[in-house]
Amino acid sequence: MTAPANPRSENQEMHILGALPHPVIVCDKDGFFHYANTDAEQFFSASRTYLLRRRLQDFIPLDNPVFSLIEKVLVEQSRFSEYRVDLSSPRLGAERLVDLYVANVPETPHLAVVIIQLRSIAEKMDRQLTHRSAARTVTGLAAMLAHEIRNPLSGIKGAAQLLATSASDEDRVLTRLIQEESERIGKLVNRMEVFSDQRPIERSAVNIHSVLEYVKTIAKSGFARDIPIAELYDPSLPPVYANRDQLVQVFLNLVKNAAEAVTHVEKPEIRLTTAFRPGVRLSVPGSRDRVTLPLEFTVEDNGPGVPEDIRENIFDPFVTTKPSGSGLGLALVAKIIGDHGGVIECDSQPGHSIFRILMPAWKEPSELRTRPQGAKPLPKKSRG
Repeated sequence: MTAPANPRSENQEMHILGALPHPVIVCDKDGFFHYANTDAEQFFSASRTYLLRRRLQDFIPLDNPVFSLIEKVLVEQSRFSEYRVDLSSPRLGAERLVDLYVANVPETPHLAVVIIQLRSIAEKMDRQLTHRSAARTVTGLAAMLAHEIRNPLSGIKGAAQLLATSASDEDRVLTRLIQEESERIGKLVNRMEVFSDQRPIERSAVNIHSVLEYVKTIAKSGFARDIPIAELYDPSLPPVYANRDQLVQVFLNLVKNAAEAVTHVEKPEIRLTTAFRPGVRLSVPGSRDRVTLPLEFTVEDNGPGVPEDIRENIFDPFVTTKPSGSGLGLALVAKIIGDHGGVIECDSQPGHSIFRILMPAWKEPSELRTRPQGAKPLPKKSRG
């Protein structure tokens, strides 16, 4: 006996497609949209109603591999995948590197389902795991240094001080050098010891705009006194779930690096931006929870860019472009962001560098009835 047709099956299938955490569209051989889920609306920056009146070629050039893939699927009534396909276009913007999964629809052979997996998400997660691994390496090294170096270093410094009391003027120069180098190594050990701090982070609802304004005030009164700092903020942004002092440390480091990068630029500029993005879901270290990272903060500069040979390892310990740098500043930034369950990445090319941070938003505890009090985000503005 043939099972009765289920009139709700098609709607159920659409609900299933809509629940997938990737952009999903259904197209025919001419490129007309027949379906688009919520993630697809975000990907194409258009409503479903609008998309259903358009064709895929309205958004992506016809010479893109996605069209030959759809045609192949419809002709052979099969399914195919293609990796690292660039869907960048004037309509969609840049940085649209994706993996494509295209399959036929047996009940309607003239339609193809296209699942778009954002390549950048997987790469961000891979890079974040690498940054956390690097931070763990420094953590172990810091503990070893603190134990094995600090005590003998104190002895060396003390001996140099004793020798200086009876040394000749010529030898006193050498004893002073020993003392100064001992102090420099001691400071380096102290900086590395920060990595071994495993105490839980005290976090709360933090207004990111007040943090950035505080950082800008410090920068404009010191190392970035003569550098214009532009701001492009989303005034409706919710609070970030973070430790305010550590965020100040992160952005001070990034803005200081940006200021140093544009030292010899004819028209230097630093730009701070905040925005709300769909985000990705990541596991928080030490917790079973998975969090979304919808808050995006960036620090941009128009300096010479990060050299290509170290770009992929810029957050690793002891990697630096500065002649006198220790290579621990960005490693510490990566550790702090990682401890918050966030992601940091660097996109750099000659003439433009951007450090992008994705962070979790504050969520009000279920037992509270009212939202926490706090300063309102600053309005959009651009000031030098």
